[in-house]
Amino acid sequence: MNQILSTKLNSKEKLKKKLFKIQFQFSILSICIIIFSIFFYFKKLSEKEHISNSIIKNYNISKLYSSDKIDKSKNVDLNNNTIFGIIEIPSINVYYPIFSNFTDELLKISPCKLFGKNLNVPDNICIAGHNYDNLMFFSKIINLKTDDEIFIYDTNGKKYIYNVTDIYEVNEADLSPIFDYNRNEKILTLITCNNINLNRIIVRAKQEK
Repeated sequence: MNQILSTKLNSKEKLKKKLFKIQFQFSILSICIIIFSIFFYFKKLSEKEHISNSIIKNYNISKLYSSDKIDKSKNVDLNNNTIFGIIEIPSINVYYPIFSNFTDELLKISPCKLFGKNLNVPDNICIAGHNYDNLMFFSKIINLKTDDEIFIYDTNGKKYIYNVTDIYEVNEADLSPIFDYNRNEKILTLITCNNINLNRIIVRAKQEK
């Protein structure tokens, strides 16, 4: 009788050890998959940053060089997409080209003009950029303060200086930051996402006279 009980207990222990081994192997595999996924995600972000930097390097401030000089190795179609200018925000170390057109693919590479026509005229130039919660694109615009300077360079190299007047958030369906502005002023609006509450972070600035 004792031998039977001992055999049963040994079988249960073996089964427990086997299950524990399987669980341990599954946990290791899951951790490896998570680490690989994170690595792949940041690798893709780095590639987009590289393309943006390549555009800056190949961008003569007076004009955009031939599209053949833009790195097309990342399967991004940049044909017929021109540069509106360059945005520089010294206080948060932002320096990127601005695409004239707005598409999901271009937005992954660099900020895009979402609304507005021309610089140096009464208008609301709206520029959208991704927030990856790191140091890239518009991730840090929430750290801007009133009176911080934002520089926009046009394709002729002329520098326009804007001073931050307001930083706030709106619901993702709220279009007032685009359409509600003083028609007599030269306004710049930066837009990005708040990835925590899914609101839109808005930075409103006004051009110096």
